[in-house]
Amino acid sequence: MNYTVDFCEREYNARAAIPDHPQIFARWAEQAAATRRLRACLLDLQYGDIGSERLDLFPARSDGVPLLVFIHGGYWRSLDKSDFSWIAPPFVNHGVSVALLNYGLAPRTPIEEMVRQSLRALAWLYRGADGYGFDPNRIFVAGHSAGGHLTAMMMAALWPSFAADLPPDLVKGGLPISGIFDLEPLIYAPFVNADLQLNLARAHKLSPARMPAATAAPLITAAGALESNEFRRQSELLATAWRGNFVRHIAVADTNHLTVCDELANPASPLFDAALDLIHRRGLHR
Repeated sequence: MNYTVDFCEREYNARAAIPDHPQIFARWAEQAAATRRLRACLLDLQYGDIGSERLDLFPARSDGVPLLVFIHGGYWRSLDKSDFSWIAPPFVNHGVSVALLNYGLAPRTPIEEMVRQSLRALAWLYRGADGYGFDPNRIFVAGHSAGGHLTAMMMAALWPSFAADLPPDLVKGGLPISGIFDLEPLIYAPFVNADLQLNLARAHKLSPARMPAATAAPLITAAGALESNEFRRQSELLATAWRGNFVRHIAVADTNHLTVCDELANPASPLFDAALDLIHRRGLHR
Protein backbone atom coordinates (compact mmCIF):
# COMPACT_ATOMS: atom_id res chain seq x y z
CA MET A 1 0.00 0.00 0.00
CA ASN A 2 1.27 3.47 -0.87
CA TYR A 3 0.84 5.63 2.22
CA THR A 4 0.80 9.41 2.10
CA VAL A 5 1.36 11.82 4.95
CA ASP A 6 -2.11 13.34 4.57
CA PHE A 7 -3.76 9.91 4.61
CA CYS A 8 -1.87 8.66 7.66
CA GLU A 9 -2.37 11.88 9.60
CA ARG A 10 -6.10 11.79 8.90
CA GLU A 11 -6.58 8.10 9.64
CA TYR A 12 -4.29 7.70 12.64
CA ASN A 13 -4.42 11.05 14.47
CA ALA A 14 -7.32 9.99 16.67
CA ARG A 15 -7.09 12.92 19.06
CA ALA A 16 -7.44 15.41 16.21
CA ALA A 17 -10.67 13.66 15.24
CA ILE A 18 -12.07 13.85 18.80
CA PRO A 19 -12.42 17.54 19.79
CA ASP A 20 -13.45 16.73 23.34
CA HIS A 21 -10.47 14.47 24.04
CA PRO A 22 -9.15 16.74 26.85
CA GLN A 23 -12.46 16.37 28.66
CA ILE A 24 -12.37 12.60 28.20
CA PHE A 25 -8.86 12.38 29.67
CA ALA A 26 -9.89 14.60 32.60
CA ARG A 27 -12.93 12.41 33.26
CA TRP A 28 -10.81 9.26 33.19
CA ALA A 29 -8.34 10.75 35.68
CA GLU A 30 -11.14 11.85 38.02
CA GLN A 31 -12.87 8.45 37.89
CA ALA A 32 -9.54 6.71 38.46
CA ALA A 33 -8.68 8.80 41.52
CA ALA A 34 -12.11 8.07 43.01
CA THR A 35 -11.61 4.36 42.36
CA ARG A 36 -8.30 4.32 44.23
CA ARG A 37 -9.89 6.07 47.19
CA LEU A 38 -12.81 3.65 47.40
CA ARG A 39 -11.32 0.29 46.40
CA ALA A 40 -8.71 -1.98 47.93
CA CYS A 41 -5.60 -1.73 45.78
CA LEU A 42 -1.85 -2.19 45.85
CA LEU A 43 -0.21 0.74 44.08
CA ASP A 44 3.15 1.14 42.37
CA LEU A 45 4.36 -2.40 42.80
CA GLN A 46 7.85 -2.49 41.30
CA TYR A 47 8.23 -5.22 38.66
CA GLY A 48 11.59 -4.02 37.35
CA ASP A 49 14.58 -1.90 38.22
CA ILE A 50 13.61 1.52 36.83
CA GLY A 51 10.97 4.00 37.94
CA SER A 52 8.52 3.40 35.11
CA GLU A 53 8.42 -0.34 35.77
CA ARG A 54 5.50 -0.30 38.17
CA LEU A 55 2.00 -1.74 38.24
CA ASP A 56 -1.18 -1.36 40.27
CA LEU A 57 -3.09 -4.42 41.45
CA PHE A 58 -6.78 -4.54 42.35
CA PRO A 59 -7.31 -7.93 44.01
CA ALA A 60 -10.54 -9.85 43.94
CA ARG A 61 -12.01 -10.95 47.26
CA SER A 62 -11.04 -14.62 47.03
CA ASP A 63 -7.91 -16.57 46.14
CA GLY A 64 -7.21 -18.60 43.04
CA VAL A 65 -9.02 -16.17 40.74
CA PRO A 66 -8.13 -15.19 37.17
CA LEU A 67 -6.01 -12.11 36.49
CA LEU A 68 -6.75 -9.54 33.80
CA VAL A 69 -3.72 -7.42 32.91
CA PHE A 70 -4.59 -4.09 31.28
CA ILE A 71 -2.02 -2.15 29.23
CA HIS A 72 -2.89 1.49 28.64
CA GLY A 73 -2.62 3.38 25.36
CA GLY A 74 -1.46 6.87 24.46
CA TYR A 75 0.50 6.18 21.25
CA TRP A 76 3.39 4.77 23.32
CA ARG A 77 4.17 8.33 24.50
CA SER A 78 1.50 9.50 26.95
CA LEU A 79 -1.01 8.54 29.66
CA ASP A 80 -0.41 6.40 32.73
CA LYS A 81 -1.79 3.35 34.49
CA SER A 82 -3.26 5.69 37.10
CA ASP A 83 -5.62 7.11 34.46
CA PHE A 84 -7.36 3.73 34.12
CA SER A 85 -8.03 2.49 37.67
CA TRP A 86 -11.77 2.67 36.89
CA ILE A 87 -11.45 -0.37 34.65
CA ALA A 88 -10.87 -2.63 37.65
CA PRO A 89 -14.05 -2.55 39.81
CA PRO A 90 -16.50 -4.30 37.42
CA PHE A 91 -14.04 -7.16 36.97
CA VAL A 92 -13.25 -7.38 40.68
CA ASN A 93 -17.00 -7.56 41.30
CA HIS A 94 -17.05 -10.59 38.99
CA GLY A 95 -14.20 -12.35 40.81
CA VAL A 96 -11.32 -11.26 38.55
CA SER A 97 -8.21 -9.52 39.86
CA VAL A 98 -6.89 -6.68 37.69
CA ALA A 99 -3.34 -5.42 37.16
CA LEU A 100 -2.62 -2.16 35.33
CA LEU A 101 0.87 -1.74 33.88
CA ASN A 102 3.14 1.23 33.36
CA TYR A 103 6.02 1.24 30.93
CA GLY A 104 8.50 3.83 29.71
CA LEU A 105 7.24 6.31 27.15
CA ALA A 106 8.61 7.66 23.87
CA PRO A 107 10.76 9.44 22.91
CA ARG A 108 12.90 8.46 25.87
CA THR A 109 11.96 4.78 25.68
CA PRO A 110 11.91 2.92 22.33
CA ILE A 111 9.01 0.58 21.61
CA GLU A 112 11.37 -2.41 21.72
CA GLU A 113 12.05 -1.63 25.39
CA MET A 114 8.33 -1.15 26.10
CA VAL A 115 7.80 -4.68 24.82
CA ARG A 116 10.55 -5.98 27.10
CA GLN A 117 9.07 -4.10 30.04
CA SER A 118 5.66 -5.65 29.39
CA LEU A 119 7.32 -9.07 29.27
CA ARG A 120 9.02 -8.37 32.59
CA ALA A 121 5.73 -7.27 34.14
CA LEU A 122 3.87 -10.40 33.11
CA ALA A 123 6.75 -12.61 34.21
CA TRP A 124 6.77 -10.84 37.59
CA LEU A 125 3.04 -11.36 37.97
CA TYR A 126 3.27 -15.02 36.99
CA ARG A 127 6.02 -15.67 39.53
CA GLY A 128 4.27 -13.75 42.29
CA ALA A 129 0.76 -15.07 41.72
CA ASP A 130 0.51 -17.09 44.94
CA GLY A 131 1.45 -14.09 47.06
CA TYR A 132 -1.26 -11.95 45.47
CA GLY A 133 -4.05 -14.52 45.41
CA PHE A 134 -4.57 -15.11 41.69
CA ASP A 135 -4.06 -18.18 39.53
CA PRO A 136 -0.82 -18.07 37.47
CA ASN A 137 -2.47 -20.41 34.98
CA ARG A 138 -5.27 -17.94 34.24
CA ILE A 139 -3.56 -14.73 33.12
CA PHE A 140 -5.30 -12.75 30.37
CA VAL A 141 -4.25 -9.50 28.73
CA ALA A 142 -6.25 -6.56 27.39
CA GLY A 143 -5.01 -3.24 26.11
CA HIS A 144 -6.20 -0.12 24.35
CA SER A 145 -4.57 1.49 21.28
CA ALA A 146 -0.80 1.26 21.84
CA GLY A 147 -1.68 -1.08 24.68
CA GLY A 148 -3.54 -3.21 22.15
CA HIS A 149 -0.30 -3.51 20.20
CA LEU A 150 1.55 -4.54 23.36
CA THR A 151 -1.22 -7.03 24.15
CA ALA A 152 -0.66 -8.73 20.81
CA MET A 153 3.10 -8.71 21.36
CA MET A 154 2.54 -10.57 24.64
CA MET A 155 0.57 -13.20 22.71
CA ALA A 156 3.43 -13.53 20.23
CA ALA A 157 6.06 -13.82 22.97
CA LEU A 158 8.23 -16.93 23.20
CA TRP A 159 8.14 -17.01 26.97
CA PRO A 160 10.62 -19.86 27.63
CA SER A 161 13.18 -17.95 25.53
CA PHE A 162 12.64 -14.92 27.75
CA ALA A 163 13.12 -16.99 30.92
CA ALA A 164 13.37 -20.75 31.32
CA ASP A 165 10.87 -20.91 34.19
CA LEU A 166 8.04 -19.40 32.14
CA PRO A 167 5.45 -21.56 30.32
CA PRO A 168 4.91 -21.16 26.56
CA ASP A 169 1.25 -20.34 27.17
CA LEU A 170 1.69 -17.80 29.98
CA VAL A 171 -0.97 -15.61 28.33
CA LYS A 172 -4.21 -17.57 28.12
CA GLY A 173 -6.10 -15.05 25.94
CA GLY A 174 -5.96 -11.51 24.61
CA LEU A 175 -8.36 -8.63 23.99
CA PRO A 176 -6.69 -5.78 22.07
CA ILE A 177 -9.00 -2.77 21.70
CA SER A 178 -8.37 -0.36 18.80
CA GLY A 179 -4.85 -1.69 18.48
CA ILE A 180 -2.22 -1.03 15.84
CA PHE A 181 -0.76 -4.29 14.59
CA ASP A 182 1.10 -3.15 11.47
CA LEU A 183 3.22 -0.13 12.38
CA GLU A 184 4.31 0.74 8.84
CA PRO A 185 1.69 3.51 8.32
CA LEU A 186 3.03 5.36 11.36
CA ILE A 187 6.30 6.01 9.53
CA TYR A 188 4.34 8.46 7.40
CA ALA A 189 2.52 10.13 10.32
CA PRO A 190 4.78 12.91 11.61
CA PHE A 191 2.47 13.76 14.50
CA VAL A 192 3.57 10.53 16.22
CA ASN A 193 6.71 9.37 14.41
CA ALA A 194 8.57 12.48 15.55
CA ASP A 195 8.65 10.67 18.89
CA LEU A 196 8.69 7.03 17.79
CA GLN A 197 11.40 7.41 15.11
CA LEU A 198 10.24 4.33 13.24
CA ASN A 199 11.81 3.23 9.97
CA LEU A 200 10.59 0.40 7.75
CA ALA A 201 12.80 -2.27 9.30
CA ARG A 202 11.82 -1.42 12.87
CA ALA A 203 8.14 -1.01 11.99
CA HIS A 204 8.01 -4.47 10.43
CA LYS A 205 9.96 -6.06 13.29
CA LEU A 206 7.53 -4.56 15.82
CA SER A 207 4.32 -5.49 13.97
CA PRO A 208 2.45 -8.46 15.48
CA ALA A 209 0.43 -8.86 12.27
CA ARG A 210 3.74 -9.79 10.61
CA MET A 211 4.62 -12.52 13.13
CA PRO A 212 2.90 -15.68 14.31
CA ALA A 213 1.03 -16.04 17.55
CA ALA A 214 3.04 -18.13 19.99
CA THR A 215 0.15 -20.37 21.06
CA ALA A 216 -3.47 -21.10 20.22
CA ALA A 217 -4.70 -18.72 22.95
CA PRO A 218 -8.02 -17.12 21.96
CA LEU A 219 -8.01 -13.61 20.53
CA ILE A 220 -10.95 -11.21 20.55
CA THR A 221 -10.46 -7.86 18.83
CA ALA A 222 -12.54 -4.71 19.28
CA ALA A 223 -12.82 -1.20 17.89
CA GLY A 224 -15.29 1.65 18.07
CA ALA A 225 -17.83 1.79 15.28
CA LEU A 226 -17.01 5.50 14.81
CA GLU A 227 -13.27 4.97 14.39
CA SER A 228 -11.36 5.61 11.19
CA ASN A 229 -11.21 2.99 8.45
CA GLU A 230 -7.57 2.34 9.23
CA PHE A 231 -8.14 1.54 12.89
CA ARG A 232 -10.84 -0.92 11.87
CA ARG A 233 -8.54 -2.38 9.18
CA GLN A 234 -5.81 -2.92 11.74
CA SER A 235 -8.02 -5.33 13.67
CA GLU A 236 -8.85 -7.14 10.44
CA LEU A 237 -5.13 -7.54 9.74
CA LEU A 238 -4.51 -9.30 13.03
CA ALA A 239 -7.59 -11.48 12.66
CA THR A 240 -6.37 -12.60 9.24
CA ALA A 241 -2.80 -13.19 10.37
CA TRP A 242 -3.89 -15.12 13.48
CA ARG A 243 -6.79 -17.15 12.07
CA GLY A 244 -6.08 -20.00 14.45
CA ASN A 245 -6.55 -17.72 17.46
CA PHE A 246 -9.25 -15.38 16.26
CA VAL A 247 -12.67 -15.81 17.89
CA ARG A 248 -14.58 -12.68 16.94
CA HIS A 249 -14.46 -8.92 16.50
CA ILE A 250 -16.56 -6.52 18.56
CA ALA A 251 -17.61 -3.33 16.73
CA VAL A 252 -18.70 -1.23 19.68
CA ALA A 253 -21.65 0.93 18.64
CA ASP A 254 -21.57 4.72 19.00
CA THR A 255 -17.98 4.87 20.27
CA ASN A 256 -14.84 6.52 18.96
CA HIS A 257 -11.17 5.70 19.54
CA LEU A 258 -11.34 6.89 23.15
CA THR A 259 -14.88 6.20 24.30
CA VAL A 260 -14.57 2.58 23.18
CA CYS A 261 -12.26 2.12 26.16
CA ASP A 262 -15.05 3.17 28.54
CA GLU A 263 -17.07 0.17 27.39
CA LEU A 264 -14.53 -2.29 28.76
CA ALA A 265 -15.66 -1.22 32.24
CA ASN A 266 -19.37 -1.07 31.44
CA PRO A 267 -21.08 -4.26 32.67
CA ALA A 268 -23.93 -3.62 30.21
CA SER A 269 -21.57 -3.52 27.22
CA PRO A 270 -20.86 -6.35 24.77
CA LEU A 271 -17.17 -5.51 25.20
CA PHE A 272 -17.30 -6.25 28.92
CA ASP A 273 -19.22 -9.46 28.17
CA ALA A 274 -16.56 -10.46 25.64
CA ALA A 275 -13.82 -9.93 28.21
CA LEU A 276 -15.61 -12.18 30.70
CA ASP A 277 -16.21 -14.75 27.96
CA LEU A 278 -12.49 -14.73 27.23
CA ILE A 279 -11.51 -15.05 30.87
CA HIS A 280 -13.96 -17.87 31.53
CA ARG A 281 -13.53 -19.46 28.08
CA ARG A 282 -17.27 -19.36 27.48
CA GLY A 283 -18.22 -20.30 23.94
CA LEU A 284 -14.66 -19.85 22.65
CA HIS A 285 -14.06 -23.50 21.67
CA ARG A 286 -10.41 -23.30 22.67
